[in-house]
Amino acid sequence: MRDSCKVSIVLLLVLINGVFGDNPYRFFTWKITYGDIYPLGVKQQGILINGQFPGPHIDAVTNDNIIISVFNYLREPFLISWNGIQQRKNSYQDGVIGTTCPIPPGKNFTYIIQVKDQIGSFYYFPSLAFHKAAGAFGAIRVWSRPRIPVPFPSPDGDFWLLAGDWYKTNHYVLRRLLDAGRNLPFPDGVLINGRGWGGNTFTVQPGKTYRFRISNVGTATSLNFRIQGHTMKLVEVEGSHTIQNIYTSLDVHLGQSYSVLVTANQAPQDYYIVVSSRFTRKVLTTTSILHYSNSRRGVSGPAPFGPTLNIASSLFQARTIKRNLTASGPRPNPQGSYHYGLIKPARTIMLANSAPWINGKQRYAVNGASFIAPDTPLKLADYFKIPGVFNLGSIPTNPPGGNGAYLTSSVMAANFREFIEIVFQNWENSVQSWHISGYSFFVVGMDGGQWTQGSRSKYNLRDAVSRSTVQVYPRAWTAIYIALDNVGMWNIRSENWARQYLGQQFYLRVYTSSTSYRDEYPPPKNALLCGRARGRHTRPF
Repeated sequence: MRDSCKVSIVLLLVLINGVFGDNPYRFFTWKITYGDIYPLGVKQQGILINGQFPGPHIDAVTNDNIIISVFNYLREPFLISWNGIQQRKNSYQDGVIGTTCPIPPGKNFTYIIQVKDQIGSFYYFPSLAFHKAAGAFGAIRVWSRPRIPVPFPSPDGDFWLLAGDWYKTNHYVLRRLLDAGRNLPFPDGVLINGRGWGGNTFTVQPGKTYRFRISNVGTATSLNFRIQGHTMKLVEVEGSHTIQNIYTSLDVHLGQSYSVLVTANQAPQDYYIVVSSRFTRKVLTTTSILHYSNSRRGVSGPAPFGPTLNIASSLFQARTIKRNLTASGPRPNPQGSYHYGLIKPARTIMLANSAPWINGKQRYAVNGASFIAPDTPLKLADYFKIPGVFNLGSIPTNPPGGNGAYLTSSVMAANFREFIEIVFQNWENSVQSWHISGYSFFVVGMDGGQWTQGSRSKYNLRDAVSRSTVQVYPRAWTAIYIALDNVGMWNIRSENWARQYLGQQFYLRVYTSSTSYRDEYPPPKNALLCGRARGRHTRPF
């Protein structure tokens, strides 16, 4: 299997060289296996990549081509998705059930990804069968090209922290609970880089400055991040350079990623790095250690407490996170050269989450539509024009009246180059976290209560942060502006993984009648074909 895979990769590179040009290639071979892990002191079945938990991190530079050959040695199908990587013109590589056929047991698939016009901090994760609660996630760092200015001096070190809530229960047991229509219990703990309390040490030199990239890779809870005795300068959010505000703690909601600079300017000793759950009655806490290289004293006292239930402070903090208009992004032109606030949206879409019971089981829905996976990936069905897999308009663009909810493979229609407003309306009592694949969007406003047209008077139309994952507070709304400049079938989903698994997601079909490779690539030559797409033929990439 290994030799045939190498031959296939060589042929693929010959075919795609004209598409992706002369940008560098980075090659990875990943073996996906089960393995025993003990993150909270209890043996459980984990999913490992090359024997590692978490998986290996990926380093790339803007426009690099990443070639990842994934060998599935599990007993069930498997997929990896790339949170925040936009897959320009190439939604087939997004690695979710609506775009990509799962990798069967004992088989392999080679992802061909270009980090086109991107910089920043992201992560990957397994997208099927609640595998996310077993591992197989890892960090992605996309560095700026050498001649592109970065709005802060090069740090003396760069650390990644993959933080998230964790269950001692094996993922397949959790999955059975969800399949039975039951809610999951509260998580058992919080991990940092796959380890529990005091499980990681980050060594720093006195007087030096370090970059910490924090991602919330959990399944259920928002987190708060802080470092004892130190402040943090925020510099980047999911690929956008930010105004460099100083924080003593930072809320990181499900699926979100942040970069902060921390200077080792305190007395030489060890300090707690603390991550704790946010907006939960029972507070889950874990720690790592910030170790000064000349320290002769360990951590002392209790780990510093952080915010817990207070929503107002989190909302205030969220509003202070803004885009640095004068900084370059992946290109040399300033981030502020795109004046989104001067563009009138063509239309408004409102998305409301809900928690209905359907056929006697707990489900979750968007505008009354609770997503069920089709037998054929939606993108393949669309490309091959296979009828009966999905219907455009199977999810309305506004919340319907009444309490009715239904099961469907929901797809919403949109047009290439539309500029639209999306309002996420949350009438529930829990924080929601929403992700849009294939895009970065402007977070123009958020507030409590019901959104109305008058809410636009509170919008930030100048320097709103651009990101791919955003929170919506309880009984509140969040509004975004998004330019639909990426053709494809894109997943809009809850980052609460039980809600996503039970239907709080759908796909946005961004359509053009053009068949030019300038607008969208065809299915890759090595595309796995399943369901009603089995036996059909793809074109060369």
